[in-house]
Amino acid sequence: MMTPMISRRRAAQMLVGVATAGSGMLLRGQEYSRARDVVAKVQEDLQRAADFIRNNDKERDRYHEVQRRLSDFDRDLTRGKFDKGKLDQAIDDLKDVVNNNTLESHDRDALRDDLAALRTLRDVR
Repeated sequence: MMTPMISRRRAAQMLVGVATAGSGMLLRGQEYSRARDVVAKVQEDLQRAADFIRNNDKERDRYHEVQRRLSDFDRDLTRGKFDKGKLDQAIDDLKDVVNNNTLESHDRDALRDDLAALRTLRDVR
């Protein structure tokens, strides 16, 4: 019994297809890795800023809410899903922190930069 042979041309096409699919997955992995790095930096900046608050429950709740939203977004990234809706909610919550919480000047500047980074992440996606 003779097995059909794949032509060299067809084999090359298949190889290109596999390579293209693999590079797409690699790019997506790099994109998600970059997004996770941005989220980690925002989380660090939020934690540093939250250390400044004393006895204001409303401000503390704002920090917890944005941290929770960022964690939910990051959890989805680890599963290969970029949830724009969750990112939008986190951006809105971070904007509330910047606009309504008492912040030291360097924390306010860092969180504004973080807002810009999250918006860029959303827009280039």
